[in-house]
Amino acid sequence: MLARRRGLEGTVRLEVRVSAEGIPTAVKVRESAGHEALDDAATTAVWHWRFVPARRDGEAVEGVVVVPIRFRLGEDEAA
Repeated sequence: MLARRRGLEGTVRLEVRVSAEGIPTAVKVRESAGHEALDDAATTAVWHWRFVPARRDGEAVEGVVVVPIRFRLGEDEAA
């Protein structure tokens, strides 16, 4: 809410290590949005996500994915 009141926008790119169960085990900012509030909000959100784990030879394995999270104020593009 603080970021919204300040009119902050930007994209955060997070590097997320995902367990074979699809649970984030490490999250770090790979590219900042330029605003700590947005970086923190993105990081907090991703800790609550569940992922489809990577697979090797048909078996779920730990993996790393880069997740872009875009913060944009205004109307939805789909509208």
